[in-house]
Amino acid sequence: MEGLSDVAAFATRLKNTLIQYHSIEEDKWRVAKKMKDVTIWRKPSEEFNGYLFKAQGIIDDTVNSVIDHIRPGPCRLDWDSLMTSMDILEQFEENCCVMRYTTAGQLWNVISPREFVDFSYTVGYREGLLSCGISLDWNEKRPEFVRGYNHPCGWFCVPLKDNPSQSLLTGYIQTDLRGMIPQSAVDTAMASTLVNFYGDLQKTLLKA
Repeated sequence: MEGLSDVAAFATRLKNTLIQYHSIEEDKWRVAKKMKDVTIWRKPSEEFNGYLFKAQGIIDDTVNSVIDHIRPGPCRLDWDSLMTSMDILEQFEENCCVMRYTTAGQLWNVISPREFVDFSYTVGYREGLLSCGISLDWNEKRPEFVRGYNHPCGWFCVPLKDNPSQSLLTGYIQTDLRGMIPQSAVDTAMASTLVNFYGDLQKTLLKA
C-alpha cells in the first residue's frame, strides 16, 4: 500500500490537511443546502474536478458518543442508511485502521452501488475529536461495485461551550464517485446525503 510505510506520518499529514480545510475563510464557501438544523456549503476541490463539501449542525449528544457512531466500528452500520457493509482490513492502533465499505445506489440508482477502501484515523482536536479518512489504491477489486475514491475528508466534533451534552459536528467531504455519472448529479446527491446523515445520526442517538 503506497504511502503507508510510515503510518504515523501518513496519519499526521491527513490530520493537518483537515485542519487546513477547517481554517478556510467563510467567504470561500457557497451554500449548497440549508435546513433548520444543518447547513451544507461547497467550494471547488483542489484535489479533483469536483467539490469539497462542508456540513455543520448541532447533535444532541456528547462528543465521544457522536464520534463512536461515525468512525469505523459496530455502531456505524446500525444507523447509516447509505452504508451496506463494512470490514476492517487492517488495524494499526485502536484509533487507526484500513476499512473497506460499500454504499447503496442513490438517485433511483442513477448512481450505482460503490465500494471504498479508506485509511481512517481518529485523534483529539482541541477540546473534542477529529475522525478523518482518505481512500487508498487497494488492488483487490470486486466487479459488482464501482470503486469510488474519497479525497481527504473528516469530521470535527466539539462540545458546545454552554452545553457540553450537545456537540457541534462539522464535516468536510470530497468524494470522487467515478463511473459515468455527470458531476451535477453527484453534487445534488452529496448535499442531500449529508443532510440525511445528520438526521439519521440524530435519530439514532436520541433512541440510545
